[in-house]
Amino acid sequence: MVDLEIRQAQLSDAIQIAECLMAAFAPFRHLYTSDAFADTVPAADAIRDRIERMTVYIAVATAGLVVGTLAAACSDQEGHLRGMAVRPEWQGQGIARRLLMAAERYLIKSGCSRITLDTTEPLTKAICLYESCGFARSGRVEDYFGMPLYEFVKQLPATENFEL
Repeated sequence: MVDLEIRQAQLSDAIQIAECLMAAFAPFRHLYTSDAFADTVPAADAIRDRIERMTVYIAVATAGLVVGTLAAACSDQEGHLRGMAVRPEWQGQGIARRLLMAAERYLIKSGCSRITLDTTEPLTKAICLYESCGFARSGRVEDYFGMPLYEFVKQLPATENFEL
């Protein structure tokens, strides 16, 4: 496993988070509608808003580079994840899994009993990761700026049954 720090993002990390999202999703840009891509890869100002509304995790390499990110929020005992990204040159090193684990721990501590996330069809590697981490398709599909958006869900253990 690669040596890096997983920590909660600060407002000052917004530019690097936006750059990480852009790098991760650039190979898929041609498969997204322009509005879907813009929502998936927001500018730094929108990332700052996200940091204020959600708990955003980042994976930081020893040189201070943000190489991965994931946002989590809990409402009415349901957690929701969005904005999972790992820079292409850092993929395949367990970073996304570590970000998912950090978000899951946070959501369990927050009293969530399940997690949802949404993803698009082109992200086959991400879908495989989510399924290997216990997420399953809920069957819910929504329109995401002209693209199908698939919901995945995972039941969480009760806090007293989970070692934090």
